[in-house]
Amino acid sequence: MAYESILFEETDGIATITFNRPKALNALNQALLGELSDALDVVAANETIRVLVLTGAGDKSFVAGADISEIAQCSPLQAKIFAKNGQDVIARLQQLAIPVIAAVNGFALGGGSEMALGCDFIYASENAVFGLPEINLGIIPGFGGTQRLPRLIGSNRAKEMIFTGKMIPAAEAEKIGMVNQVFPQDALMEATLKTARAIAAKGKVSLRAAKQAVNNGLNVDLATGCQIEVDAFAICMASEDGKEGTRAFIEKRKPQFNGSLKG
Repeated sequence: MAYESILFEETDGIATITFNRPKALNALNQALLGELSDALDVVAANETIRVLVLTGAGDKSFVAGADISEIAQCSPLQAKIFAKNGQDVIARLQQLAIPVIAAVNGFALGGGSEMALGCDFIYASENAVFGLPEINLGIIPGFGGTQRLPRLIGSNRAKEMIFTGKMIPAAEAEKIGMVNQVFPQDALMEATLKTARAIAAKGKVSLRAAKQAVNNGLNVDLATGCQIEVDAFAICMASEDGKEGTRAFIEKRKPQFNGSLKG
């Protein structure tokens, strides 16, 4: 499928989706969200894809936020639909069976920070800037920012960012645990792909089980979370990749993980 607002490519089991509205600093509008949703359908249906990377076109912006010119025209009902649509698309990143990495290469404001927060973890360039500045427009984050940010960095830090609308550089975002690692801009994608390749070499069943166990366990008490882990562990042991991994260890060789989620 040909896209206008995103770029999609897949190489050696790693898919990359690039937000491609550079003149608008890759701002999110309904058209882009629709194309992203379609691309996620492709990713979900492709058994050969093991990792997804999200990044932005150009060297200035990952996603500068939602398209304000579009939001400004919304009625309350239209605003509700827009926010729900954005939340649903971002939630799909966490629902994917594979890990998703955000490679934030510039501004990640409003919906941009929310998009990155929907990924499993974030790598950033030194010029990256994060923030939820919606309060400056008389509104609040609508794509999950008030929920995901407190879960990641704690409620007090999140409320400070949301209430003030302040923007923080990549180094500070790393310090507070929002970002995993920061790299020089020209090294960001190679560093991201290096990690993506390391992940892609693992078993797909175990990657899915690990992602689901962490995500589902965050919303329950410890005992329930541990039971989620037990069940996921058992599924891994029953999988083709689980059998291959343990057999390879005993035989002192490198495992060849070729198992399918359908197997």
